[in-house]
Amino acid sequence: MLRPVHFEIHATDVDRAREFYSTVFGWHFQQWEDNPYWLVFTGDGPGIDGGLLPRKGSDPTDETPIAAFATTVEVADVEAMLSIVESAGGRVAMPKTALTGMGWVAYCRDTEGNIFGMFEADDMAR
Repeated sequence: MLRPVHFEIHATDVDRAREFYSTVFGWHFQQWEDNPYWLVFTGDGPGIDGGLLPRKGSDPTDETPIAAFATTVEVADVEAMLSIVESAGGRVAMPKTALTGMGWVAYCRDTEGNIFGMFEADDMAR
């Protein structure tokens, strides 16, 4: 079975994206040498870390279909996180939705227009 081991966030405004993800998830960033690339540290224990880099090409819009893998972050409370996302400048792309018997999922757009998911485990979700 193949598993994700890294993700990358492409951003028009790298500083704004770092502020967004620091505020919403508490992630830490470290520039990789003198490169326009920041390592993303998401925490200790199981999970994956990633990278943040300047976007090449045009910015996605609300009409742009998803053309990449959407990374999903496990959270304790999707509803509470949606409020934090909006307070940090992000937008809800798909509201909290039940994944019957598994939990709740929602998708958001960050300040750069990138889609990401949030998942709350709940075997009673209907």
